[in-house]
Amino acid sequence: MQFKNRHEAGVKLAEQLGNYKNSKDVIVLAIPRGGVEVGYEIAKYLNVKLDIIVTKKIGLPGDEEFAIGSVGPDKKAMLNEEALRVYNVPEDYISQEKMEMGREIERRYKTYKGRYELQSLKGKIVILADDGVATGFTTRAAIRYAKSQAPKKVILAVPVAPSDFGRQIKNEVDEFFCLHLTSLFSSVSQFYADFPQLTDEEVKNYLKS
Repeated sequence: MQFKNRHEAGVKLAEQLGNYKNSKDVIVLAIPRGGVEVGYEIAKYLNVKLDIIVTKKIGLPGDEEFAIGSVGPDKKAMLNEEALRVYNVPEDYISQEKMEMGREIERRYKTYKGRYELQSLKGKIVILADDGVATGFTTRAAIRYAKSQAPKKVILAVPVAPSDFGRQIKNEVDEFFCLHLTSLFSSVSQFYADFPQLTDEEVKNYLKS
């Protein structure tokens, strides 16, 4: 399956979430940057609030694309302990990365919303949206944070994800919506005909819409 762009993927996902239309308890939290276009279409279709949830990946020293953990919006880290042992990752590297990722998360909230402030999700039906899942670490950081805030329900909605992730994540969220699960997965971009990088300004504009 290939999507024309993130907007098309978001519209198709939104149609599967129709039970949540016009609910005051529902909030869509999109993972910037790309996830904001998908989340925008979901929030528009459901007529609910759109906001962001910023998470950052911690990469292996010397290979930043290989995720060994992630930091959530509350600046708390979730680590792959097995990978840390196998690759003998120094503790001071993890500490430094946690601080740097925490600063970047705060910077992004201030850039997109004008301030670093995490709203209460207590009693909310939280729909987490992204344009796809690769390693799953940033997604899991978003899930962990959302679940820690005593929500009514946590739903993950993504256009595409690896099959292994799909099997595992069903135990971590209340509902999981994915248009395309596949074992033939190299990157999220391979499933889009048009996959441009969003700018910070574009993210801000979507949040104001």
